[in-house]
Amino acid sequence: MSLDVHVATLNQKHAEIEDVIAREELRPQPDAIKLMDLKKQKLRLKEEMVRLDLRH
Repeated sequence: MSLDVHVATLNQKHAEIEDVIAREELRPQPDAIKLMDLKKQKLRLKEEMVRLDLRH
């Protein structure tokens, strides 16, 4: 897998997680643990994208 394809995949996953977070936050009683987990996943993806961008 090329670096560009990998970064694009990471961007797509990041956007998907953002959507899930937004939907969860709109619920009457959002699941705080689920939100925390999703936000950690999103941060890990962002860190990986930055790391790869610095190598590029």
